[in-house]
Amino acid sequence: MRMKFSINQKDLQESLGFCQNVIERRSTLPILSNVLIEAKNKILRITATDLDMIFVHNISNVEINEEGETTTNSSIMHDIVRKFSAGKKINVEAISDSKLQLESEKSIFKLNCIDSKEFPLSEDDQDGESITINSQSFLKLLNKCKFSISSDETRHYLSGIFLHFTQNEDKNYLTAVSTDSHRMSISKMRLEEQIKFEPIILPKKTIYQLCSILENFNGNIKLLNSKSKIKFYLNNSTLTSKVIDGKFPNYIQVIPKNNKKKLEADLELFHHSVDRVASVSTDKKDGVRFSLSKNKLDLSVNNANSGDGKETLSVKFDHDLDISFNSKYLVDVASQLEGENIEIYFNDISSPALIKDPSDFDSIYVIMPMKG
Repeated sequence: MRMKFSINQKDLQESLGFCQNVIERRSTLPILSNVLIEAKNKILRITATDLDMIFVHNISNVEINEEGETTTNSSIMHDIVRKFSAGKKINVEAISDSKLQLESEKSIFKLNCIDSKEFPLSEDDQDGESITINSQSFLKLLNKCKFSISSDETRHYLSGIFLHFTQNEDKNYLTAVSTDSHRMSISKMRLEEQIKFEPIILPKKTIYQLCSILENFNGNIKLLNSKSKIKFYLNNSTLTSKVIDGKFPNYIQVIPKNNKKKLEADLELFHHSVDRVASVSTDKKDGVRFSLSKNKLDLSVNNANSGDGKETLSVKFDHDLDISFNSKYLVDVASQLEGENIEIYFNDISSPALIKDPSDFDSIYVIMPMKG
């Protein structure tokens, strides 16, 4: 008996869409470009892996005529399914060991398959402590830190978010930290009770996959983690990921302690002004210059090839200071703040600036100034 089932186009497209972020498109192993499709026990189970991460999605809204399993190219199948008419019925059948047929309305496709026995699956049960947290709070935590993750592969321990349990004044937190050594993001998520949680560095690819799943998910998720991997349980999905093997730097000692010069500005005006002024240069290394005096901020960018731009903002500030920052770093932070104002604390022209959101006591950002 060969696998045969019928499924709604939207359900299959959603599942394959999640898999796209996991599979390796340029892998030397063709099987890693495939998804494993299993139809059994009234459930359609679709699995994708890159050997570091395993994503499993279960679909119960399916009519299984014959149980079975196979693998086929994820990108091609996703591209076909998303171009079928939305919400229509798709009939899927393994017509031979090497062909999977997709049929919807007047379309028929026959895709090449690789035997499911070739699929590298090692999703064994793992030991470790589990915690249950709100999915949207966790998504917010990841979003507030993911833009500061390092792209420098030589320092692999910075290529993710450091997740760990912290306590402050009898309050319990799941704390996230990321840095690329030029900037740092720290955000905390309040927990109802103390937890046992092995500190881990969650890889960048896993973070982006999680964020794409959680954007349309409400409810709780369960985390089960150990020193080598972490598993996330959602309603009808699981995501298992290796964690980064390395020691995250002592970030506490990097947080500025003596920044007494406080700038307060309207967040929206500041965000748009920095973004506008930076438009004059295609080279983000140019930076945006802050010329600060009493209650006044002059923003300027000068580029020898493209020209210059300047804008003035009314702010609350009581000192004189000239300092420059990478404009992208400022825009990245500003886009994550939720209140009406932004607060930036300075020490001197060579010391890092501390950025806060007055409406969010659980997040802070540190940015190094640019030289010259």
